[in-house]
Amino acid sequence: MSRFRRLFDASVNATKKALSGNFDDLMPPRERFIYNFNSKKELNKWHLYSDSELGGLSTASLEITESENGPTTGIFSGNLSLDVAEDSKWNISRGGFCGMRSKKFNGFIDLDSYDTIAMKIKGDGRCYISTIYTENWVNSPAQMEDNSWQAFVYVPKDNWYIAKIPLARYLPTWRGNVIDAEIEMNPSRVLGMSLSVNAEGGVPGARTGPGDFRLELDWIKALRQSEL
Repeated sequence: MSRFRRLFDASVNATKKALSGNFDDLMPPRERFIYNFNSKKELNKWHLYSDSELGGLSTASLEITESENGPTTGIFSGNLSLDVAEDSKWNISRGGFCGMRSKKFNGFIDLDSYDTIAMKIKGDGRCYISTIYTENWVNSPAQMEDNSWQAFVYVPKDNWYIAKIPLARYLPTWRGNVIDAEIEMNPSRVLGMSLSVNAEGGVPGARTGPGDFRLELDWIKALRQSEL
């Protein structure tokens, strides 16, 4: 069946449901899994980055634990260092960041029907940064970078915790700096996501400074907490 035919049939079926009054069938589900860290195949969806690309000395790893007696989870861990290699060719004064960024979706995913990002995580008392990447429509055509939107995620130590971050809390950023402009995210054109950690900054009361970090991940979802 051709792509055009599938689209036509889907449109006809949706129209029939609307005319018959089955409006619930037209509503998207209240939650949508985006990532589920239940298999080593999940590792193929992510890549790591850190200040080591600029001459820093921080390190990071991402692994999936598979246990017969416990749940399968992802572990993002490493060490944050403020030091910089003496032979670095980059002009940076200090390091101190690591991240895991998803590879781009096949096209994009549409989260326009949702208002919250939720993630089940267990951490170390540090503050992490959740980033959503959307299709470039804010930057000038000469800039090929995706638009990025960021929000802090404080992760209590040693206990599983479901963090819920309203999409409205994500701020537009460019290379880690908040853009001072009144612009809105386009959640219908999401290209990918990332989680990162810095040695400095974050929310009051969170653990900061150089040293080890460890974040366990079960899943990341989109939620609709308000009615459409």
